[in-house]
Amino acid sequence: MRSPLQAQVVQWLVQVGDAVAAGDVLVIVEAMKMEHEIRASHAGRLGELFFQAGEAVNEGEALGTLQPIAAADAAHAAAHDASPSAHAAATATPSSAPSTTLDPQAPRADLQRLQTRLAFTHDAQRPEAVAKRHALGLRTARENIADLCDAGSFIEYGALAVAAQSRRRSADDLMRNTPADGMVTGIGQIHGQRVVVMAYDATVLAGTQGMRNHQKTDRMLGIALQNNLPVVLFAEGGGGRPGDVDVAIVAGLNLTTFAAFARLNGRVPVVGVVAGRCFAGNAAFLGCCDVVIATKDSNIGMGGPAMVEGGGLGVFKPEQIGPSHVQHGNGVIDVLVDDEAQAVAAARHYLSFFQGAQSDWQAPPAQALRQVVPENRLRVYDTRAAMQGIADVDSLLMLRTGFGVGIHTALCRIEGRPVGMLANNPSHLGGAIDADAADKVARFMQLCNAHGLPIVSLVDTPGFMVGPDMEEKAQVRHVSRMFVAAAHLRVPYLSVVLRKGYGLGAMAMTAGGFHQPLCNVAWPTCEFGAMGLEGAVRLGYRKELEAVPEGPEREALFDQLLAQQYDNGSAIHMASTLEIDAVIDPADTRQWLVAGLQSGRVAPAAGPLSIDTW
Repeated sequence: MRSPLQAQVVQWLVQVGDAVAAGDVLVIVEAMKMEHEIRASHAGRLGELFFQAGEAVNEGEALGTLQPIAAADAAHAAAHDASPSAHAAATATPSSAPSTTLDPQAPRADLQRLQTRLAFTHDAQRPEAVAKRHALGLRTARENIADLCDAGSFIEYGALAVAAQSRRRSADDLMRNTPADGMVTGIGQIHGQRVVVMAYDATVLAGTQGMRNHQKTDRMLGIALQNNLPVVLFAEGGGGRPGDVDVAIVAGLNLTTFAAFARLNGRVPVVGVVAGRCFAGNAAFLGCCDVVIATKDSNIGMGGPAMVEGGGLGVFKPEQIGPSHVQHGNGVIDVLVDDEAQAVAAARHYLSFFQGAQSDWQAPPAQALRQVVPENRLRVYDTRAAMQGIADVDSLLMLRTGFGVGIHTALCRIEGRPVGMLANNPSHLGGAIDADAADKVARFMQLCNAHGLPIVSLVDTPGFMVGPDMEEKAQVRHVSRMFVAAAHLRVPYLSVVLRKGYGLGAMAMTAGGFHQPLCNVAWPTCEFGAMGLEGAVRLGYRKELEAVPEGPEREALFDQLLAQQYDNGSAIHMASTLEIDAVIDPADTRQWLVAGLQSGRVAPAAGPLSIDTW
């Protein structure tokens, strides 16, 4: 038996004369502070030993002799302690396998310690905290993650972390009461594709931000950025935590976590989900997300009650700060839902649009589009019916419905292809574009542009809203965002004019001009002009109108001139002058859009892409 390496003999496990089977451990040797098992290469009987425990042996030196015997004989001899016979040299086999046979069903001690430790991170270990959560009608962080991710796909990072408070609390206390430092992080799958998931745990230190969970966040953000993985953040929590005393800091303003989170912007889809209360630092992360999904019982604010009171700004209950109806109406919340189950479903739906085309889709009835626009040109209608009539069945996800209501924005699919869709809303200001609607659309364009989604624009607008009240709201700057955002698009842009296409507003809805889109078509109900027809008649024919007495005669002249302008600005006339590409049967709209989507290409980004937080 020769030593396979230079080592020191630690222990012989057999004695001279013992019968051994192939694979039995004969001797333990140690090299570089690591122990190696030398096993019998064949059945045999141990003869002379040349080295004893504590002695050094060189590589290749003989440790002893092993006389070969039949395997059956070795077993019989070992059982009956048979006499030794002649010796023969044998080759020893090193191994790191265990020297004793263990019951595979019995847990090893080290594995048992791990399982015991991990058990403290599970909801089942904290029934009282879970019961309180459920009593509020809310779910735990782990329940939300389990619902979000494909079954069995979530792997957790940093589960064994505890709050950085060992100088003021015992290890057992921290293990039992601050599991995962109040934040569950890891990687899961949604629709079969990997996603980084981070969830503040409101049952642990109120979901506050501690030093360790900031470290966990930094780790996950780095993974997301390096591997282009989408991020879902469950942001409920109270902001920074002052009780972490293990780190020698004064204010902690040197943290890199917020900058790291912001660097995801424009690089990967980032989804924020909120139920309950989300204040301070948690809200700052939420505000950096591409989309915010929140429940009706949520409260979102840059400062909670303690911070507000500390600033001398009054005493308020948490429910009074940033309630959902306020944050939905001002545009902070993109998707408002009833509960966490709906929030998770919305997050999965949203992310699906950034996971490629789908082969399983259903077209809506095309003929229904013919009835969307009323024959009466002054009659209000709902352009969301056009959106639903164009999008694949059940694919439409409306965004920011409480804000900028003059323009609808949504993600949807057309023959399985994900697209962004926007449409003027004639029910609000007759479809005129105000500051909020312009801000909403400009950001929506940036969202689609950053993540490579083509844009479909459904146009029905008399133009930008004007007047002294509008100008007090910086209308000039706000509406101009639409031109600037469109000028930087790298994705195909397709326009369909449903009824009114007037002035600068219509140009802004068509990416800056009627020939900027890949295709720009109109329904037969359309009317066009450099400005609203009524205004154009009053302004352009003022002298003619003033020359006629007020009353029925002037009204008749006005109606006559208006009819002329309407005929001149008809869709057919516009197409004949090549200012639009075609006038189409509304039932053929999807056919045109599909052709455009098949023809268009997403250009490589010329530089860093970003999405405004507003």
